[in-house]
Amino acid sequence: MAPGREYYRWTVCAVIVLLITLSAAHMTDRPASSHPHRKTSVLKMDEASLSVINEIEDDMMLYVLSDHCFQCSPQLLGIIPARPASGTPTMVGFVVDTQHALTLQLNSSSAQLEQCKVHFHFGEQGNYSLWVKNLNELSRVSCSMITDSEPINSYLPILFAFLVFAFLVALSAIWTTVKRLDVVTKLLLCLGSTVETERLINSELGTPNRLLDASMESIIPATTGRRLRSLDTFRGLSLVVMVFVNYGGGRYWFFRHESWNGLTVADLVFPWFVFIMGTSVGLSLSGSLRRGVKRTHLLWRICSRSLQLFLIGVIIINPNYCNGPLSWDSFRIPGVLQRLGFTYLVVAVLDLVMARDRLNNILSNETWYSVHDVCLYWPAWVFVIALEVIWLCLTFLLPVPGCPTGYLGPGGIGDFGQYQNCTGGAAGYIDRWLLRHNHIYQTPSSRVVYQTMMPFDPEGVLGTINSILMAFLGLQAGKILLHYRDQHRQIITRFLIWGFILGIISAVLTKCSRNDGFIPVNKNLWSLSYVTTLSCFAFVALVFFYYSVDVKKWWSGAPFFYPGMNSILVYVGHEVFKEYFPFRWKMANSQSHAEHLAQNLVATSIWVIVAYLLYRKKIFWKI
Repeated sequence: MAPGREYYRWTVCAVIVLLITLSAAHMTDRPASSHPHRKTSVLKMDEASLSVINEIEDDMMLYVLSDHCFQCSPQLLGIIPARPASGTPTMVGFVVDTQHALTLQLNSSSAQLEQCKVHFHFGEQGNYSLWVKNLNELSRVSCSMITDSEPINSYLPILFAFLVFAFLVALSAIWTTVKRLDVVTKLLLCLGSTVETERLINSELGTPNRLLDASMESIIPATTGRRLRSLDTFRGLSLVVMVFVNYGGGRYWFFRHESWNGLTVADLVFPWFVFIMGTSVGLSLSGSLRRGVKRTHLLWRICSRSLQLFLIGVIIINPNYCNGPLSWDSFRIPGVLQRLGFTYLVVAVLDLVMARDRLNNILSNETWYSVHDVCLYWPAWVFVIALEVIWLCLTFLLPVPGCPTGYLGPGGIGDFGQYQNCTGGAAGYIDRWLLRHNHIYQTPSSRVVYQTMMPFDPEGVLGTINSILMAFLGLQAGKILLHYRDQHRQIITRFLIWGFILGIISAVLTKCSRNDGFIPVNKNLWSLSYVTTLSCFAFVALVFFYYSVDVKKWWSGAPFFYPGMNSILVYVGHEVFKEYFPFRWKMANSQSHAEHLAQNLVATSIWVIVAYLLYRKKIFWKI
């Protein structure tokens, strides 16, 4: 029986079992009972109810500050009236955020003095009371937090989903081991599996066209034509996670993009996709040149693909299906595929200029043998370093009206509200100057935490320089695979060395902190430390995939291998059809993490199944 067909069956079972399991998890994902002595509004996801009970004969002002908001001033949440001279304490209800820990500060309205401060991490849909009272006649104020009803455990659906998929993976591994037994193999062949099908699946004849795309395909450019499944698997993993987080990621904060500095799961996948694209460029162009394809023809293909990527990207990020004609006044220009297209153009042309028709054998006793995969392409390194110098100069030296030179902050209430309209510093200023306000992203991830009002595009112009660097580091991984072909120890060692070097650079740039480094890790800006950190992770991850998939063959790469082989189709398809059934449907409770997680996992699994079916039919969308 074909391994791919088994995977298809397991995936369908996974979707069905997942729906049943998450339905059970939904029973625990419900609002906690409210306090018997007060009315509370219906809570949404990531919200809790807080009642402040004031026993002091003075109006109190409640301020709140999220731990995730760096250098922010506390924001006024509301006023709690004073207790009447001979009356009962006053109580005011509030809704607070549960994603991150909060600092609550109570000031007296008469003297505007801080009376007490409480640091607390509220649980989702829990009910809490904050009692404010005098300790003694010296008017010392005490604040105590009481949990009136326990919050729900919103992370149980993730645990259930993990257990379901882990169980199916274990079953698949057991079945793979059992079917290798001679008795089982003969039985399966007798039941209908043909020798020809087994031969096609286990050989490389199932691989699509040998004339592979430079942008999305990866080969070992020898005469064998054998594919590196590890690259397709790594690309597929990045794509699957990208689809999952784009669909909502269960509405968990760590499956969304970071508000400003720092990293979440959602911030990992796009740079990895860029990295693998760079690796594929080096391998594919080298293979084409070895087959005698003219450089002028390759240049035309590169330019054509870049233009197609850009145009497809512009189309899918400006949907207007049922809202009438699209207004040119709000037409967004930057985007994911647009950046991929331009990055691919620069890196592919650079490699086309530098790549050799034949790889000369360098003697291992040469003094520069250990770094010949770098030295042979030194002009390309000079070009990329020059680009990075331009990025540094523009970022830290370009004067931005009304903002400090070299500003890297989010604006809004960040930096104590001093630079409200300076979101992104030079990067935001360049985009707003070149593309104008209405043609860039209007709701950046900093909008919620930092309350920014300025538009800012995470796929803007200045950050494209660092995406070129990311793809070029991926290209370096491709050069290692080329120059040390079949020398697994050499390849793995060099991947680890590159990961170590880039990790050290990241540690220096960030000072091993989220906000206090010279250049913090920032996905919105595509900062230099963001690129070095994610490239470090990519080299280490590539070691795992290369060793387990291509060297030891412990893992076939399924299921991620299939979407990795049809990456453009899956990405465009998931964007175009994301609002249609079966990828989205009306929920019984739209404020349930369990229902959102089930919907997003089912939608993502469907795209994996689609990719598998297309692979079986040998249908690959190439541009």
